[in-house]
Amino acid sequence: MTDPKMMAQMVGGAGFIAALDQSGGSTPGALKAYGFAEADFATEEQMFERIHEMRVRIITAPSFNGRKVIAAILFEKTMDGQANGVPVPAALWQRGVVPFLKVDKGLEPEADGVQLMKPIPGLDDLLARGAKLGVFGTKMRSVIKAADRKGIAAIVKQQFELAEQILAHGLIPIIEPEVLIKSPNREAIEDILLDELTKALDAMTGSKRVMLKLSIPAKADLYAPLIGHMRVVRLVALSGGFPRPEACELLTHNHGMIASFSRALLEDLRHQQSDDAFDRTLSAAIDEIYAASVVKA
Repeated sequence: MTDPKMMAQMVGGAGFIAALDQSGGSTPGALKAYGFAEADFATEEQMFERIHEMRVRIITAPSFNGRKVIAAILFEKTMDGQANGVPVPAALWQRGVVPFLKVDKGLEPEADGVQLMKPIPGLDDLLARGAKLGVFGTKMRSVIKAADRKGIAAIVKQQFELAEQILAHGLIPIIEPEVLIKSPNREAIEDILLDELTKALDAMTGSKRVMLKLSIPAKADLYAPLIGHMRVVRLVALSGGFPRPEACELLTHNHGMIASFSRALLEDLRHQQSDDAFDRTLSAAIDEIYAASVVKA
């Protein structure tokens, strides 16, 4: 059963979504950017301990709350962990931040210009556990590299099939078919993606709704038709590798689209910072991303 207060926040809340869902493949890079040397996380266990410490420091910082951060996406191990003795999803909601869970397990090799998601074994059990812990929804990512309609249609089909499985558990899926910002035919890719997403949304039945997490488009407001679609809870943007100032500037030209940034949120944080310096740095990033999400050009 979808929590009505969380749903109201996701539909109309002013702010953005913090993506704190780095998984095994991206965690070493995130830790190095945070100021750790490789020797500080020599084993996988140490690596996940360090990344959990970083995430707990972020979500318990004074500036991280529902006034500007309306939701946060968690990695599975973070969801199962605790923040100051409280399960992380509950700790987030105590601060007014809606918890989401990353469920994908990485990408298949490229075919037809795209990378589909790998199979997700035990997804039903994971969804049931997430729902029990108070998670509101999920996120799953695939990647589009070329303007191949067959590949893009396959990406959208897989995303929406898994979305049906997620919706059956009372959770709201965030569908994320990322378009690589360095693709030479990016505009053509995005035109095809808009068409395929619209067809998939139109085909949904009942009262089902999803969220969409898309790369900031090359043509401003390209995805505006999706914002008012009856099946779309919220349209959010990934930073896609843009530095934060550039990502925020581009986002201001896309009306109704809010941020769901990861690297662009965390890029100036270092574990060596004092708690005050850490929170000031985080607060400045939050303010900048919040402004780009709610104040449009």
